[in-house]
Amino acid sequence: MAIDEAYLLAQLKALLEIDSPTGYTDQVVHYCSQELERLGLKPELTRRGAIRAVRQGSRRKGARAIVAHLDTLGAQVKLVKDTGRLELVPIGHWSARFAEGGRVTLYSEQGSFRGTVLPLKASGHTFNDDVDTLPIGWPNVELRIDAVTQSRAETRAMGIDVGDFVAFDTGAEFLDNGFINSRHLDDKAGVAIALAALESLERENVTTPVDVHFLFTIAEEVGVGAAAIVTSEIASMVTIDNGTTAPGQNSSEFGVTIAMADQAGPFDYHLTKKLVDLCREGDIPFQKDVFRYYRSDSASAIEAGHDVRTALIAFGIDASHGYERIHTHALTSVATLTAAYASSPLEIARDVKEVSGPEGFPSQPTEEASQPDFDPEKIAGAE
Repeated sequence: MAIDEAYLLAQLKALLEIDSPTGYTDQVVHYCSQELERLGLKPELTRRGAIRAVRQGSRRKGARAIVAHLDTLGAQVKLVKDTGRLELVPIGHWSARFAEGGRVTLYSEQGSFRGTVLPLKASGHTFNDDVDTLPIGWPNVELRIDAVTQSRAETRAMGIDVGDFVAFDTGAEFLDNGFINSRHLDDKAGVAIALAALESLERENVTTPVDVHFLFTIAEEVGVGAAAIVTSEIASMVTIDNGTTAPGQNSSEFGVTIAMADQAGPFDYHLTKKLVDLCREGDIPFQKDVFRYYRSDSASAIEAGHDVRTALIAFGIDASHGYERIHTHALTSVATLTAAYASSPLEIARDVKEVSGPEGFPSQPTEEASQPDFDPEKIAGAE
């Protein structure tokens, strides 16, 4: 199925323009819900705003889920200081070194304010070399509000208080060569991929063997993710998120990165193999990777007690949770695989039932691999 790249990029641009740090996601939930309705689905929202939209297939049970998260990193006000400036704590796990210099919007009960996150010693004219020796950490940065205030009382009088949400500008830049630089590509790009895969299924009127649940979570960055959005009909779940391109990793900014394991353990063998096979059959470029310091919506679903097969397909991202960069090639590749997975045949028939007997339960290969015959002359030649 052909992915509409222009649609995918348009959705990514629109999503990046909507602030959605974990805990302040209502606006992006409304946007995503409206787009799902425009594509012909009827979104259902949990009490807190996670979205489920079911695209009906030939069978209700044994459904497949495709999940991405709408929430991003951000910060909250920890303390209003005597100077009127604000101490921050992070939302999600990210270093303050990437917050320094960030332009932000603060959301208070009285309205929004603009500002800049600065190190405590921000002026070389005042602190000389101390600006280079200040330790990195959230206690060593502060938010300067673009408003007339020089005291705690003046800041509080404007309605700014502890717990207010702080959203960081993305600085998004889409280059003609396909590279995209922006904060919060994790996981706005994953949401755009899921929408583009759905758009292709609808445009080509594809019939799927089972229902496909498109899930959009709102608290993945704080570890909750898909804990409360998975229903009993779902047998397998594919998460779309970022794959870190860095020394020691096998991920790439091109093609699909298929995760074999993360810090929560191995992903489902059979579901992961199916995704690999779909890449090979469809000539979708891919590579495999293992992530040691990473978890996703899949982990939160399993930890919540959901008995589903899980897998993770990723778009390679450089400098994840920092100044992120991706390439359009990875986005379209992952979207192509997502659509192929949604429409692929059902291979483990017993998965339509939550519990059944051992008949039809799959087996992992254990036979010895074939090897070339031993040739001592080749060994001698190598020496």
